[in-house]
Amino acid sequence: MAAGFLKDMAGDRIEIRSAGTQPKNEINPVAIEAMAEVGINIADQTPKVLDDEAVKASDYVITMGCGDECPWFPGKTYLDWVLDDPAGQGLDSVRPIRDKIRELVEALVAEIDAKN
Repeated sequence: MAAGFLKDMAGDRIEIRSAGTQPKNEINPVAIEAMAEVGINIADQTPKVLDDEAVKASDYVITMGCGDECPWFPGKTYLDWVLDDPAGQGLDSVRPIRDKIRELVEALVAEIDAKN
């Protein structure tokens, strides 16, 4: 959901890499539905494994509770967004998670824009 919002807000101004330490085989269908409600299609995305190369190539690394599993390299800006996991939850529970992610992405875009 964060990558979907970031793409929608920043377009091609920000290169986006989205990955997880233990990704599922498919995007959560409820997350797809929740994002579709706000006009963002993430149905064509595929989960990817977070690897060292992706982190090395990034300026910002946004984690969502991955703890010690996430690679760490000096010189990167790390932000840990504490969010409920939408996995296994219904649409009514995923909407507030989606909305919080939107707020966090808006703040991130503003921060990046202020630095550039």
